[in-house]
Amino acid sequence: MLPLSDGLRARRFPVVNVALIVANFAVWLLYELPNLNSAVYHASFYPCTVDHACYGPEPWGVSWITAMFLHGSWDHILGNMLFLAIFGKNVEDAFGPLRYLAFYFAGGFVAMMTQTAMTLLFGTAADGQVPTLGASGAIAAVLGAYFLLYPGSRVRTWIFPIFFVNIPAWIFLGLWFLYQLITSANGGGVAFFAHVGGFIFGVVVTRLLTGAGRIAPQEQPSAVRG
Repeated sequence: MLPLSDGLRARRFPVVNVALIVANFAVWLLYELPNLNSAVYHASFYPCTVDHACYGPEPWGVSWITAMFLHGSWDHILGNMLFLAIFGKNVEDAFGPLRYLAFYFAGGFVAMMTQTAMTLLFGTAADGQVPTLGASGAIAAVLGAYFLLYPGSRVRTWIFPIFFVNIPAWIFLGLWFLYQLITSANGGGVAFFAHVGGFIFGVVVTRLLTGAGRIAPQEQPSAVRG
């Protein structure tokens, strides 16, 4: 399933969300594409650097940030940025720009540490040396926030190969999370535990901030549209 739109306009221009998308594409086009293997090696995050079982090109306190702006292929970055563009704008609208920026990076950190913990606790030494990269952990936190803030919005979805349907956001994102949860045990080169950790972080933090009256979703008169 591929989301195409949510039919819910933000009340103000999502400056932080757009800046994050631009930054990710800038890193991909200007830094990674000229020499992809070298870029991935030097700026990725290595779980084994956390427990000092190995030494990476950069300290892990730096590489968890740089790795959030790396991607391994066109499919990887286009998929991530599509999700961020559709769901991030309304989460920023509810959070406000500065709080949203802090939330995005905090979600990325929690997602990276969740994947790292699972790798170090249950993986092999070789697993700990595999580079981790991508914005999907932080984006998973954004999806968790959206799940709580806008459950009734309708996500225009392309179901391969030719079906187009409108799915309530709580179903679309619930199925997305369930897929991450089920496949996290199988690995396959994707950091599924980062997605799970990021999503749960997004739900929990959003629940706390909403309960404290610090954030509130916008009204959704257009949420019933496709």
